[in-house]
Amino acid sequence: MTALPPPKACDFHGLPALALSAPDGACAIITLHGANLVSWIPAGGAERLFLSEKAVFDGQRALRGGVPVIFPQFGGEGPLRHGFARGLPWEVVGARSGEDYATATLLLNDSAATRALWPHAFSAEMTVLLSGNRLDMELEVANSDNRPFSFTAALHTYLRVKEVENVSLTGLQNQRYLDQTRKGQQETDRREALVVDDEVDRIYLGVTNPVLLSQPGGIAVAMQQEGFEDVVVWNPWEEKCAALPDMPKDGFRRMLCVESAAAAKPVALEPGDTWFGRQTLVAL
Repeated sequence: MTALPPPKACDFHGLPALALSAPDGACAIITLHGANLVSWIPAGGAERLFLSEKAVFDGQRALRGGVPVIFPQFGGEGPLRHGFARGLPWEVVGARSGEDYATATLLLNDSAATRALWPHAFSAEMTVLLSGNRLDMELEVANSDNRPFSFTAALHTYLRVKEVENVSLTGLQNQRYLDQTRKGQQETDRREALVVDDEVDRIYLGVTNPVLLSQPGGIAVAMQQEGFEDVVVWNPWEEKCAALPDMPKDGFRRMLCVESAAAAKPVALEPGDTWFGRQTLVAL
């Protein structure tokens, strides 16, 4: 049997990255900066992730788009807005290809810089597995400290859409959510499908069902999660998008963030313990 070439190092807008290619034609790119998945093209398909045309690739700031890794803090309630993991260099610790897949694992360990922001010893691994029309992303966090710590986290997935107002999101009916546009007020979503026609910033609580994003033309993405308890849905809409320096003014029309998250309730880890959260996307 002929050995398959492993994922290869590449340059992505000046950032070191890995290009993953499965034998069936599926491909993806993940940058070492932030372990950010910036491209996912399923076998026989088109790009499914949104990446802002004004994203900044300076190796310092987080990238606007793809799948930024949010750790150890989700959101702005605390000293670390969306954490530090998305803005730091990660190390490649594994990369291989098989007959029907390609996978890579990146590692982030604590350092003097991270401990100055968050005083804990930890390791975090981000693994991407690509096969056919399926993409698995797994974030694993280990407590290597001598005391407990807690954190929140998310895979901040920017899904590409043709026109956000024509998108429907199903699978969240009767779910409780925190409405961040109303200072975290708790509501229950009674609609069969969420349609975006204004700013949306919601943390859906305790989601166990698959979630389906559909748009005209039969283009859809299904999402299932394990380990993560919440689903975040976000679109900044016109006014807030215009205030983002790394987004075009109409960028909000081309994306919808649907994120697997541990956001509402922090994950508590004892010394030596490990937690993982997995997000699976299937292109339909």
